[in-house]
Amino acid sequence: MTASPMIELVRRVPVADDRWLLDEEDMPEAPLHDYALEALVLLLKAWVARTGRDASVHRNIAMRWTPSRPKIGADPDVCVVSPALPTDATSLCLWKPGHTPPSLAIEVVSEGTASKDYLDNPARYAASGTQELWILDPLRVGPSDAGGPFGVQVYQRVASGRFVQVYAGEGPAESALLGAWVHGPRGQLPRITEDEAGARPWLTEAEAQRAQAEAQRAQAEAQRAQAEAQRAQAEADRAAREAAELEIARLREELARLRA
Repeated sequence: MTASPMIELVRRVPVADDRWLLDEEDMPEAPLHDYALEALVLLLKAWVARTGRDASVHRNIAMRWTPSRPKIGADPDVCVVSPALPTDATSLCLWKPGHTPPSLAIEVVSEGTASKDYLDNPARYAASGTQELWILDPLRVGPSDAGGPFGVQVYQRVASGRFVQVYAGEGPAESALLGAWVHGPRGQLPRITEDEAGARPWLTEAEAQRAQAEAQRAQAEAQRAQAEAQRAQAEADRAAREAAELEIARLREELARLRA
């Protein structure tokens, strides 16, 4: 087949065009926001794999809970659904079989979403049946009229069914769902740790594999060092034994000479 001839198209365009106006909601997220979401997804997927839970981790999935008004809902930055959402599902519709409210939903605050995350999202997640909500504000851009900014906010559903803010501050805060602590350091990626002090951080699967490989290398190095030390000790013992044998032979010769 003969290729069609190509024609170069040159067109003048304006420097500014009203068609390019962006709404506030179209503001791009800061790089830290995106990195934080990636880190949280990896940590939570590693937790699911490590504990063998029937759960799935999602980023920016559409969640809807009112079938008569399917446009009402929330789009969690990150969420954990248990039991796991069916693999063919592209959204979380809570009236469908196999679709359950998130066990955990996480919102990472950015300048364009600060008011919504602080003032509106807690109500949305309360209405959805979500069990636990984290609102993390690494850039501390939350509105002061909401009492903020806070590094970490945690909401939990209590036995009565109410959705209660159980923590708001610089962190760390305890997660009843994970049995762990969430840290929201200013200007840094969020962390999840086994202890409040943060000495035992959760690792992603890749980090855990690297740590295991490093531990294996360190163990192999220690074994090589031990073997080398054993060889050196064996050589020293052999030298000492030979020296002792020579000294005994010399003494025997001296004893024989004296007897003669």
